[in-house]
Amino acid sequence: MKTSVQGYPRIGENREWKRALEAYWKEEITAAELQEQMKAIRLERLTRLEASGLDLVPTGDFSYYDHMLDTAFMFNLVPERFASLSGNELDQYFAAARGTSEAPAMEMTKWFDTNYHYIVPELEDSWVPDVTRNYPLEQYREAEAAGIKTKPVLVGPYTFMTLAKGLEAEHRDSCMSVLLSLYAKVIVELYEAGAPLIQLDEPALVTSLTREEAGQAAKWLQQLLDLVPKAPLQLQTYFESLTHWDLFAALPFHAFGLDLMYDDGDTLQQLRQHPPHQNAALAIGVIDGRNVWKSDLREAQQLVHSVQSLCPENQLILQPSCSLLHVPVSLKQEERFVEDLKQGMAFADEKLQELQLLKQVCTGAPESTLDDHQASLSRFRKRYPAAGDTSSEKLAMREPVFSRRAELQQARWQLPLLPTTTIGSLPQTTDMRKARTAYRRGELSAKRYRAMVEEKMQRWIKLQEDIGLDVLVHGEFERNDMVEFFGEKLDGMAVTQNGWVQSYGSRCVKPPLIYGAVSAPGSMTVSETAYAQSLTDRPVKGMLTGPVTILKWSFERSDVPKSVTAYQLAEALQQEVEALEEAGIGMIQIDEPALREGFPLKREKRAHYLDWAVNSFRAASAVAQPETQIHTHMCYSDFHDMIDAISAMDADVISIETSRSHGGLIQAFEDNTYDKGIGLGVYDIHSPRIPPVQEMTDMIERCLNVLPAFQFWVNPDCGLKTRNESETEAALRNMQQAAETVRETLIGQTSGV
Repeated sequence: MKTSVQGYPRIGENREWKRALEAYWKEEITAAELQEQMKAIRLERLTRLEASGLDLVPTGDFSYYDHMLDTAFMFNLVPERFASLSGNELDQYFAAARGTSEAPAMEMTKWFDTNYHYIVPELEDSWVPDVTRNYPLEQYREAEAAGIKTKPVLVGPYTFMTLAKGLEAEHRDSCMSVLLSLYAKVIVELYEAGAPLIQLDEPALVTSLTREEAGQAAKWLQQLLDLVPKAPLQLQTYFESLTHWDLFAALPFHAFGLDLMYDDGDTLQQLRQHPPHQNAALAIGVIDGRNVWKSDLREAQQLVHSVQSLCPENQLILQPSCSLLHVPVSLKQEERFVEDLKQGMAFADEKLQELQLLKQVCTGAPESTLDDHQASLSRFRKRYPAAGDTSSEKLAMREPVFSRRAELQQARWQLPLLPTTTIGSLPQTTDMRKARTAYRRGELSAKRYRAMVEEKMQRWIKLQEDIGLDVLVHGEFERNDMVEFFGEKLDGMAVTQNGWVQSYGSRCVKPPLIYGAVSAPGSMTVSETAYAQSLTDRPVKGMLTGPVTILKWSFERSDVPKSVTAYQLAEALQQEVEALEEAGIGMIQIDEPALREGFPLKREKRAHYLDWAVNSFRAASAVAQPETQIHTHMCYSDFHDMIDAISAMDADVISIETSRSHGGLIQAFEDNTYDKGIGLGVYDIHSPRIPPVQEMTDMIERCLNVLPAFQFWVNPDCGLKTRNESETEAALRNMQQAAETVRETLIGQTSGV
């Protein structure tokens, strides 16, 4: 029996990876210095993994930005618009991820149902297939030179092609043939270098594939196996059970990696009905790889025993349910937690320890080996029992219906055609971040900190008025993160000191913990919002994070139904909506960027999810008065299959990211009717690029081809906290000018001018 992990956090214990990247982007270090620092981070993590006792240490999962982008560049799949940078591979790579003043960035979206974002490969007619560099081989040899034998990890061909864009259905087979030949070259070189096992990540195989689609995927994988008959390949899936497992079980892979934690028990049943071929190893995910709660190793032990009846012990590999990329690095620096809470937790390094304990007890060590671990888990559960059910009495739709509310709201606000606004957050400058840190450490008084926040609000309220925006925001200068902020305010939640995980690029977040029943002890946002509103006659939106997003972007209890926690969060937000209204705030935004992200990967599970997800949002907003305009925001999403659910949320205005998908979302509104206010983001805030006025004008006009002008709002695609002040102001001025240009054209057409 062996142990392994599918991947490990890239960012370093103290986010050294993030700091190195951003120093390079700011031209504070050279490319050579960046590469030297990245090598040091890679070797440190390899040493850490080897020291943990892992039998199979992964390489190839490390990236300067994103593993999908790495794979695209490895196969020379670089969009033509970045061809002018071909002489500098590193800068071309970052330009593709982040964009330039001349070229928009590649699209970015969520990695299945996680909060990690990947760069979407673009298949173009101009593609010249080639293996430009064998990145996994380079990392394998680097580890070998350090005396560490590793297991290379690659994104599998089916997942890579499925997640890419620009491929017509009739060309899929021919494109896959080309892609498989490139994969074969990479794999053969790894095999010849001595790789003991090569992991192919194929999470796309757990989605709702038809039997025909799964059969086609199995056929392509067999073609790859035929090209590399000697290479020891592991087919690795995660996040759910493998769809139509029986079509894959007989494929001659050396190993199959399967998730036994997020599969609702399906995988074990599949294995019993259709065992893999007798020579195959089974790498079973029995430790939760995407949550931070300590594993019940007695339960994991029973799961392992169940699989042992199907597979010899010497062919078993124990591993997490998925890559540890999705959890923080180490609990070592978490010093503020109550000890009983900390004893119930396990970050990446602690999960490595859990794997070793589990291996020991499953290979003959005495049962008492687990006693200390289980005792600490019991203390946690006794101190923080699983929360019970919550009331659903306030789930009624708002009254009156939307059409009447819209009349009342327009009478109150008198907004122009194509009203302009932003999503919520404004640039978080270095001085503000330092002030927040000093305040948290007790080095800055509450009075001085509050004064700095108010100074920022004063400046930006005035600037938003000067730009001409119709609906303003207070800027969220008091918030370090849209979820962590509420995690600090709500009972039943806690925040970490150093629990960082990668979200996209160098952007890291600290998901809060939901450890008990959630409730609001008092108002959370009224003070700052009311102050900002006192500075202007224009409406200032109250800014709340919705129940599904708080749930999805936190580490929630795995022993409490998600719906229960979502309704508890909704009831807490109800109180805040009422408090904001009492303070005179008449527009309230309840952000739900994670709603689509939470979609179950299996189609048959989605109706139940949407039922409680939509109802929890409605519960949060149901208490609002008819004259109060409720906004919501979503991002990085394919909404074609949930337009009805969005409408059922009954928000008065919704804003959705669309700029980075280059208008692809507009197709959803060409095919479906939507009758409420809507803003499709007209520029990408995740790139430092400032779009010209004409580009945003064109985007607005394209949107108006499928949406009535009286419904349409003009806004960026997401919050602006990660951008600097100068580029934010320039982009917003261009956006406002674009809106006014289109507005004048529409008014002229209406008046016959």
